[in-house]
Amino acid sequence: VNTSGYEGEEETDRLPIGRPITHLKVYIEREGKLCGIGVPGELCIAGDGVARGYYNRAELNAEKFVNNPFGEGRMYRSGDLARWLPDGNIEYLGRIDEQVKIRGFRIELGEIETRIRAIEAIKDCAVIVRADADGDKAIYAYLVSDEEVSLSEIRDRLSEAMPEYMIPSYMMQIEEIPVTRNGKLDR
Repeated sequence: VNTSGYEGEEETDRLPIGRPITHLKVYIEREGKLCGIGVPGELCIAGDGVARGYYNRAELNAEKFVNNPFGEGRMYRSGDLARWLPDGNIEYLGRIDEQVKIRGFRIELGEIETRIRAIEAIKDCAVIVRADADGDKAIYAYLVSDEEVSLSEIRDRLSEAMPEYMIPSYMMQIEEIPVTRNGKLDR
């Protein structure tokens, strides 16, 4: 049974992180409004287990620990991109700071990476935004696979699950994703 809302995507393609524990309230919000099932947004946490803030980081506290607009107390803005699944679990999609605006559309690069990694032959991928030859922002995807993949087939698979404006304009298969000494993507 496909309950994901994406054509051709199976239950096993998800990366659920579970459900909220007792005494915690979890919200997924975008632009101050709660998101419905399947709609990506920022993962926010409120309730008894939320910390008071970061030690000696007043500016960061003001950004991350805010008054809860959906209930009582304080709310922690995690900076993580997530969405509710129909079964009540939460699916992690990446980081909000990987969210970009291209041609008026807000795009979550982590969601694109999640969709690409769900394609059978793909081992890993990295999605970035950079200026194309015309100077316009464009989405680039770098794919890692043990076999040669057809980029047109990848594009077709993505078009089944995502709107056209989220499909990378440029794709390239590479041997491995370059990382820094800390293990982060070396953009």
